[in-house]
Amino acid sequence: MPHSFVHHAFAYDFGQFQFTGFGIAVLLAFVIAQITAGEILTERGQDATVTSDCVFAAVVGGLLGAKIYYAVLTGDITNLFHRAGFVFWGGLIGGILATAGLMRFRHWRFTQISDAAAPGLAAAYAIGRTGCWAVGDDYGRVWHSRFAVAFPNGAPPSTAENLMQLFHVPVPPGIAPTQVLAVYPTQLFEVALGSLMFLALWRLRNHKHAEGWLFGVYCVMAGIERFVIEFFRAKDDRFFGAFTTAQVFAIGFAIGGAAWMYARRNVTATAPGIMATAGQPATAAEAR
Repeated sequence: MPHSFVHHAFAYDFGQFQFTGFGIAVLLAFVIAQITAGEILTERGQDATVTSDCVFAAVVGGLLGAKIYYAVLTGDITNLFHRAGFVFWGGLIGGILATAGLMRFRHWRFTQISDAAAPGLAAAYAIGRTGCWAVGDDYGRVWHSRFAVAFPNGAPPSTAENLMQLFHVPVPPGIAPTQVLAVYPTQLFEVALGSLMFLALWRLRNHKHAEGWLFGVYCVMAGIERFVIEFFRAKDDRFFGAFTTAQVFAIGFAIGGAAWMYARRNVTATAPGIMATAGQPATAAEAR
């Protein structure tokens, strides 16, 4: 099958250690999330120092959640100990639960910090997907286009055999099992969509609703984005008819986000606005 682009994995070995584009991207994703959330909290006259603890909790919870989700999805507990297999929804849910637990323990307001973190979550998603692109992971279905990309060294390579056996993706008849096929570069689609989500959320960061509303907007955007992109991805978990497990999560995430936006639409005595005032704590630490 003719194609215009051939992907080459990004990885460098330094002695016994290997540095991949995925690892670098994950590191940068957490860094940008912390910087962005801290900047917004500072703009609002609130305590930005809490972000370092929250990011640490998100790293631990996110990595554990991503691996546990993958092990449950594949039905193989040994996948907990493999290098590959970090799933977005598991990581996001694990990260949210871990940071929410930390906030509850420290008596910080979840609505305050999650609202400031929303743009950074979108930015981190876009950066994280550059890591998937770097290692040739999470690509799409077969695509007959000059903009399609072949992944001869992907994880796994986009061969006809892998697409059929691992992802149950139909391939053109008469194709040799070892032939590398061109597919949708869905990683780049998600980088673009994640960047647009960040720009929209950043523009909305000084909204007039109650704190927490912006996190609801992020949930709606993230749910819609993932629901759409799943139609193009090579997946083996279409357990709900034409829909994947990720799409089911995405629908629930978007609905939950919309409900959260509605609940936080107005500033009230029990739902403060985003700016620190004389009548409310200026820092999350003082909210204890």
